[in-house]
Amino acid sequence: MEYLKMFQVATLQSLALGYTKSVITVGELLKHGNIGLGTFEGVDGEMIVLDGNCYQAKSDGAVFETPDEKGVPFCAVSFLQDEPPVEIKGVEDIASLKRFLDVYIDERFELNSMHIVRIDGLFSEVMARSETGKDSRHVDLKSLLENNQQDFDFHDIEGTLVCVYFPDYMDGINAAGWHFHFVSKDRKHGGHVFDVSFEKANAVINKICAIEIKLPEEPEFDTYALKEASNSDIKKVEQGK
Repeated sequence: MEYLKMFQVATLQSLALGYTKSVITVGELLKHGNIGLGTFEGVDGEMIVLDGNCYQAKSDGAVFETPDEKGVPFCAVSFLQDEPPVEIKGVEDIASLKRFLDVYIDERFELNSMHIVRIDGLFSEVMARSETGKDSRHVDLKSLLENNQQDFDFHDIEGTLVCVYFPDYMDGINAAGWHFHFVSKDRKHGGHVFDVSFEKANAVINKICAIEIKLPEEPEFDTYALKEASNSDIKKVEQGK
């Protein structure tokens, strides 16, 4: 049996400590998955991979398709497998969405596995952020976002949430728990999601049982003490506002 595989570039620890150089290009990345999320060289915006295309959400929430040569320092992608959609109703906030997804995978004894999820619908509100890559060299992620991050809200907007789940024991490799990015149906708006609400949406939920991690090849990467990355800072910047 062939299992779905997560392909990840670098680790969240290295990004959190300020390693924001390109590891691979967007063109290379898309050979490994058609759905996922991450960021770009210098933490220049939020990445949304959907339907085999890669989009960059700028600091004002505007979205553009990215060229193949654009650099990627961190991301996680997979190939989405078609499955019967799961209907999700009455989501008042991101906490209730996480609870629904937690219960769904817990009932199937899948809390120790990775997951990638696509949720399509009409969203009442999406609270999101993105950032510029200005002055990002050798700056830790928390400080960079404090200086360069912009928040924005979308209302009554059709689109897609791209969701990635990593179990607790993989914390640091990626963010433990659920991580959400959004792109509108017209591919013009999006970002990293802090909060969301909707009446009804359809989700395709894939369990992933294997991971491949592409680490940076240059010697500078090996000078980082990755275990020194603050778990509280990682949680704050990746999963909370």
